Amino acid sequence: MTTTCNICGHPSRQVFEAEVLHKYRVAYFGCNHCGFVQTEQPYWLEEAYSNPINLSDTGIVRRNIMACRSLSAVLYFLYDRQGKFLDYAGGYGLLTRMMRDTGFDFYTWDPHTPNLLARGFEYNPSSPVELVSCFECFEHLTDPMGEIEKMLCISRNIFFSTQLLPQPIPLPADWWYYNPGHGQHISLYASQTLDYIARKFNLQVYSMKGYHLFTDKKLPPFSFQLLTGAGRFGLGGLVSQLQKSKVWEDHYALLR
Repeated sequence: MTTTCNICGHPSRQVFEAEVLHKYRVAYFGCNHCGFVQTEQPYWLEEAYSNPINLSDTGIVRRNIMACRSLSAVLYFLYDRQGKFLDYAGGYGLLTRMMRDTGFDFYTWDPHTPNLLARGFEYNPSSPVELVSCFECFEHLTDPMGEIEKMLCISRNIFFSTQLLPQPIPLPADWWYYNPGHGQHISLYASQTLDYIARKFNLQVYSMKGYHLFTDKKLPPFSFQLLTGAGRFGLGGLVSQLQKSKVWEDHYALLR
């Protein structure tokens, strides 16, 4: 049984089945050309997203704290820290609020989730954006290449997170990130998948564990990896001390 790969368009063969939402037998397909793994057409998504945040996602706050630290270090040292930034698929606005608290001019956009925590800082398409962040979203995309193209129309720099497939492709019992119980992870990427996407759009790609960067800038060797790691372990906190927080600036602007 085969289907067409959503990344490269090559034939993708069925590699296993898993029980999604504890009731649907769903086929997963792996592409030999780019390494991408996708589910069959995801007919269960409306049910899977009946709550935007799945019940078992206990790591949501910690994940945003870690993302804020690493992202702050990368932006401060590698990009125009005075520029505007967009958190794409920003959910309730938590990361946008945290990045503004750290001193970066961040905005949020998410058509599926209300912006509760960064109200007043919704994305304005008329403003140029230095970099797009997109955390824990790529694995949810039904049309990854189309969505990446949309992001690249906003900025040629995309800092995102997703866990990469081990090789060879593991079975569902051997890799937690498939997480078929909540049914939201339908697109899984290997390292070679990111290489393919980067070549397709004439970009560089850099990775550090679950964090990745598509960019048209050629960065100094290991700078992304070092800054991302150091951001988690102290450098992100230092950046917040070097920058002027937007907490009070935003407070008075919103009062007006």
